Amino acid sequence: MSISLVSNSYLDENSAKIRAKPVPWEGYQRAGLITSEELSLIKKVDRQSRSKIESLLVSDGQTYALLYLRLLKKLQRIDTQSCILVLIADALTDHEERIPLFTSAAQTDPELPYGPLLRILDSQDDFVQLKATQILTVLLSSEKSPLQPQQIHPFLNTLALFVVNPSPNKRDVAVQCLEAVLARPECRKAVWANASLVGGLVDILRHNPTPQMSYQVGFCLWLLSFEQEVAEQIQKRFDIIPLLVDVAQGAAKEKVIRVIVATFRNLVSKAPQANLPAMLVAQLLPFAKNLSSRKWTDEDIVEDIQFLRDELSARFESLTTYDEYRSELLSGHLSWTPVHESDLFWKENATKLNDKDYELLKILIRLLSESNDPTVLAVASHDIGQYVKHYERGKKILTDLGGKTRVMELLSHQNSDVRYQALLSVQRLVSHPWAAV
Repeated sequence: MSISLVSNSYLDENSAKIRAKPVPWEGYQRAGLITSEELSLIKKVDRQSRSKIESLLVSDGQTYALLYLRLLKKLQRIDTQSCILVLIADALTDHEERIPLFTSAAQTDPELPYGPLLRILDSQDDFVQLKATQILTVLLSSEKSPLQPQQIHPFLNTLALFVVNPSPNKRDVAVQCLEAVLARPECRKAVWANASLVGGLVDILRHNPTPQMSYQVGFCLWLLSFEQEVAEQIQKRFDIIPLLVDVAQGAAKEKVIRVIVATFRNLVSKAPQANLPAMLVAQLLPFAKNLSSRKWTDEDIVEDIQFLRDELSARFESLTTYDEYRSELLSGHLSWTPVHESDLFWKENATKLNDKDYELLKILIRLLSESNDPTVLAVASHDIGQYVKHYERGKKILTDLGGKTRVMELLSHQNSDVRYQALLSVQRLVSHPWAAV
């Protein structure tokens, strides 16, 4: 696992410039910041040819790994830190066997190798931040023993800031770093615990990323979906399924579709109850049927598509109209499906909204309060009206749960359909006398 694991043109271009810049090593020695021995060692590699540095690393690799880390620990100037980071990265490029030279530095100084690298993640200089992140990714993902919280958390907090940063370089590096470290179970758990980091990844997908970025974010979500807790909660917390369906439907690259379908397979295998309803509402079944008719170069995707088709078809065939309605409501994505406007459906099922301590009725009221989608608000207002039309006692329940107040507020909504459906519901709420309760 070499440094090329995280590649970025900004880092490459700036590294080339930094290799040619002079650093006042003698001044540091005169100021007592480095020893004469350290000065002698660093001068042998400072602005030297790649071949000369390579021969020194072959003969004295451990000495130079410790030297670089110790200098990084005690020197504060940005240009000097940049130079040391480039030397470390160059030592690791195409040389995985040198990674232990750095990770074993803890035997000499417990603060090494991670202390200095984690500390400069707070640097005000973009290059220093990104180069340190690149090196940390290689070291952390190669550690033989489980990573400790004090190693992972500052690193992931930095990535969480990067994924929401306007800078494309920071977003690019952050996603590549996550692709590398999410192979480790302890990193998957730590990333999942960092809501802003997962939210930042999801947000990248919402803003028309490039095909490559769509694939890389999808790859991160696929790795995350191997965790049981993630599979159970990711749809509820981040509404990920309709978004992934949209990305896959718009994808021209096979690898983007492949990684999303593989993610769906994990979600269905590990937590069917939490994810199948939202998949049906997001019309994943017809999309899976469409995918199965295409030609693919990767056999895995064919198997995953067939698995999804079979699971979704079995679920769909066993659904009653009430199950369909419940799935739609739980997903939060209400639309004008036939069930909403069926008088027979409401006559038979209105009272079921009272089950489990008014679970579905409370979801309807929550959608009225939290959704910004005019279609969701209009359909939810309509459903409230149907509930009280077919269940007279529901008026007092709705009032007690705050539903009546919210529907009345929607009478002044900017969308005409929302206003109309709210008006019909309010008329039903106030036009009949209370039933005995």
